[in-house]
Amino acid sequence: MDKGLEKRKKIVMDFVESPMYVPMKAKELALFFNIEKERRTELDEVLKELVLEGRLEISKRGKYKKPEHRYLLGEFMANPKGFGFVRVDDRDSDIFIPSECTANAMNGDTVKVVIDIESGEKRAEGHIIGIEKHANVQIVGYYKKNNTFGFVLPDDAKLLKDIYIPAGRDKGAKTGDKVVVEITDFGDHKKKPEGKVIEVLGKNTDAGVDILSIIRAFGLPENFNDEVENELRKIPSTVLEKDKKGRLDFRDLVTVTIDGEDAKDLDDAITLERNGNIWHLGVHIADVTHYVRENTALDKEALHRATSIYLVDRVIPMLPRKLSNGICSLNQGEDRLALSCMMEIDEKGNIIGHNICESIINVNERMTYNAVNEIITDSNEVTKQRYSDYIELFNNFKLVSELLRGARTKRGSIDFDLPESKVILDKNGKAIDIKPYDRNAATKLIEDFMLAANETVAEDFFWQDLPFIYRVHENPDPEKIKSLAIFINNFGYTLRRKNDEVSPKELQKLLASIEGSDAEGVISRIALRSMKQARYDTSCIGHFGLAARYYTHFTSPIRRYPDLQIHRIIKENIRNGISDKRTEHYRAILDSVALQSSQMERRAEEAERETVKYKKCEYMLSHLGEEFDGIISGVTGFGIFVELENTVEGFIRIADLEGDYFVYNEAGYELVGEITKKKFVLGQKVRVKVYDIDRLAKRIDFKLVKEKDGRRD
Repeated sequence: MDKGLEKRKKIVMDFVESPMYVPMKAKELALFFNIEKERRTELDEVLKELVLEGRLEISKRGKYKKPEHRYLLGEFMANPKGFGFVRVDDRDSDIFIPSECTANAMNGDTVKVVIDIESGEKRAEGHIIGIEKHANVQIVGYYKKNNTFGFVLPDDAKLLKDIYIPAGRDKGAKTGDKVVVEITDFGDHKKKPEGKVIEVLGKNTDAGVDILSIIRAFGLPENFNDEVENELRKIPSTVLEKDKKGRLDFRDLVTVTIDGEDAKDLDDAITLERNGNIWHLGVHIADVTHYVRENTALDKEALHRATSIYLVDRVIPMLPRKLSNGICSLNQGEDRLALSCMMEIDEKGNIIGHNICESIINVNERMTYNAVNEIITDSNEVTKQRYSDYIELFNNFKLVSELLRGARTKRGSIDFDLPESKVILDKNGKAIDIKPYDRNAATKLIEDFMLAANETVAEDFFWQDLPFIYRVHENPDPEKIKSLAIFINNFGYTLRRKNDEVSPKELQKLLASIEGSDAEGVISRIALRSMKQARYDTSCIGHFGLAARYYTHFTSPIRRYPDLQIHRIIKENIRNGISDKRTEHYRAILDSVALQSSQMERRAEEAERETVKYKKCEYMLSHLGEEFDGIISGVTGFGIFVELENTVEGFIRIADLEGDYFVYNEAGYELVGEITKKKFVLGQKVRVKVYDIDRLAKRIDFKLVKEKDGRRD
C-alpha cells in the first residue's frame, strides 16, 4: 500500500466532507491546497483514486463532489479479454463493465458497482467503485522462477494478472511446479498482486497433480475434521432394534435399487404394486437425518459442503463414507431406515393420493441401469434369466414411468436430452477414452419416479404452509427468448410467444419438432442457454422447465443438503407437528441454507466441468494431427467452436478461416464472408484437424480441413 497516497487521499476527503466545501474543479482544488503546477499529477492521481472508490464523483462541469448515486453490490465475472460483468441479485441481466472500469477487481470478487448507462434495449453498463470482498485469497497456478524472485500464472484464465512472489517466499518451488499461492497484497491498477507459496503440488505433468490443482483452486474439502470423526464412532454399523419402532414396515414388499455400476451411495429404492386400476408406487429414501442430527459437527460439515462432488477420478462426499456407503446406503439384504413417499397413480398417470411416512425397508436386489435396460428395452435373454423373478416388476416399472412421463409431457415439461461426457481412465488416472453418457430407459424411469416424489412432497408441504426449501426454476428472460425465436427462424421453425414470454409447452413443442433433425443439437443448446439456472428458495415459485407448480429435492439426502434439511421438517411434522417456536426456528435458518446450497451446487458443477475439460485435453494429446468430423457448436466474433462425436469441443480462430474476411452476425449466430458470403453457422457439419492443445488453459485448437474436391465441408 502506498502510504503517501493514502495520506493525501485523507487530506482531500477531510476537506471535501467539511461544512465549508463547495464543489470545485481540479484546478481550484490545486489552488486551495497551494499545489504547484509541476505537482498537479499527484493531485490528479488522488482524485482519480477517490472517484474509482466511489468517494467522489465528477459533475458534468468537471467539479468534484460527494457522490449522490447509490451503488449496487454484486459478483464480478471477469472475461479473459479484460472486460467483465457484475451479477446483482434481483436484476434480470448482468451489468457490463469495460476493461478500464474494473477497478482492479478479480473474478468472483464482491464489488460495488455504479450504473452509468441503462436503457431498455441494451445491457446496462457501469463501473466498479470498490471491492467489498476478495474471492481469491488463495490461487493455484504455474510457477516460474526469475533470478531472485518468481511469479505464478493462475490456472484460471479469468484471473488476468500474474502473482508476484518475492525472494524467500516460494517454499522451494521450481519452474514448472504447480503451486498454491496465498495473496498478501491485491495490488492496484499499477501494481501486480503479491503473494507467497503455501503448497507445492508437484510438476504440472506428474500424475494426479491435474485434479489436485482443481481441488485446491475451488477450495474443495478433502478430509473430515476430528470432531466429525469422533461423532462417527458413536454411530452403529447396523440398524438398532429400538430405532425400528414406530415405523411402517415395508420389508415384505419387493424392493430394488437401480443405480450406476460404480455407485456406492444408494439413497433411493422403489416398490410397485397394483390394486385394480390403481398403481401403488413407493419411493423410499434413506433416513439420513436419523444419524445426522441438527447442529452436530456432522450436520455443520454437511451444510458447509452442501453437496457431494463427482470429479472424473473421485467423489468428494457430503457425508463420511461410513454413512454414505454404509448405514445410510440402501444396500441389498440390509435393514435400513427410510422416509417413504407412497403414491397412488391412476391409468392416466395422475397422482391421486399419497402418504409420506417413516419406514423400514430391506432391498431385495441391487440393480444397475444397464441390466434393467437390457431387460425392458433389449430383451436380453441372459440378463432376463438372471433376474427372472423380477421381469414382471421391471416391465411394470416401465409402464408406470411412461404414464407419469406422459402426464408430465401433457402439461408441458421440457426434456433437454443433451449428451454428457463420460471419461474413461486407466489405473494411473490417465484419460484413455471419452464417450457420451448413455441415458437409457432405466435412467429415465428412475428420473420419472424421483420427479413424482419430489412434486408430491413439495405440494403437500406448500399447502400445509410450513417453512420449507423448494427447488425453483424461474421463467426465462424475455430478451433471450426473443433472440431464440429469431435464431430458430433461420432453420424454418417458429416459437409462439405472448408479450415476449413463452410457456414450457411451446418450448416442448419446439424440441419435439426438431427431434431427429440436423438442427436438434444446436437448437437444444441455444434453448437451454435461454433458460435461467435452477436454485433453492424458501418461496414456492414453481419450476419452469418441469412445468411444475410445486417442486423440491427430497430424494437424495446422502448427497444434497436441502433434501436432508427438509427430511427433518417432514419427520418433525409427522411425529408431533411443528410448534410455533420450531416454525420460527426454521424460518430463521432456511434462507441461508437455500443460499449456501445454491452456491455450493454451482461450485461443484464448475469443478466437475473443469476436471472433464482437463481430461479431454489429456486424451486429445494422443490425437494431435488427426482428423475428426464434428458440428459447429458455438459462433463468436473471435472464431467458432466445434464439437466432436465424443463430446470433445475445440476452437477454430477466425484468423485461421481462410479464403475471406469473416464478420460475426450476432442475430444469426453465424460468421459471414464479406466477399464470398460463405457462412459458418451453428449446427453446420465440418471436418477438423487437432492442431494444438494447451493443458494449462484447458483449450483445444482445431483447424478446418479441406475435402477432396477442394471445398470445405
